[in-house]
Amino acid sequence: MRLRRVTPPARAWLGLSAGLAVAALAGYGLPSGALAWRADAPWSVWRWFTAVAVHWTALHLGANLAGLALLAWLGASARLPSGAAWAWCAAWPLTQAPLMLVGELRAYGGLSGVLHAGAVIAATYMLCRSRGAPRCIGLGVLAGVALKLWLEAPWQVPLQADAAWGFPVAVIAHATGALTGLACAVIALGVNRGSA
Repeated sequence: MRLRRVTPPARAWLGLSAGLAVAALAGYGLPSGALAWRADAPWSVWRWFTAVAVHWTALHLGANLAGLALLAWLGASARLPSGAAWAWCAAWPLTQAPLMLVGELRAYGGLSGVLHAGAVIAATYMLCRSRGAPRCIGLGVLAGVALKLWLEAPWQVPLQADAAWGFPVAVIAHATGALTGLACAVIALGVNRGSA
């Protein structure tokens, strides 16, 4: 898929991508305790938004920014409509909300859950609103996310220790992001179809 001229709808997707990148970069120098989602304050709703600004290491930040850049490119290439950006915006805080149900998780920070939501939203839109190669790419992205979640098995071990990262990875956030993204995409597509 080659990058086409950015249309106004894709600008909304790119704008949200840029906003998430700015939040992640700005938050890297700030105290994580003030921004991270925390189990001892699960109803501090503002933390559902600010958790994306927390990265535990430079590698964590770099990997999430690389994923965000790839997702921005995918959305621009697929010329995602503004409804997809609104779905991703709604999935952002809702990805963190279910984390209060995970007893092992004490704090969460990072973009990975929201990136999983965005990937599922982009893929669902591509699958439902495109033809040809973009539809196949959407199906491939959905299959890739599903396989990744299956291999991570977050329903068995919500936190996975990984020496390479230097902190326990909250793979449960990948699952909550993917499921929230799917729900938001389906709702947004249904609203768009109902208003058409």
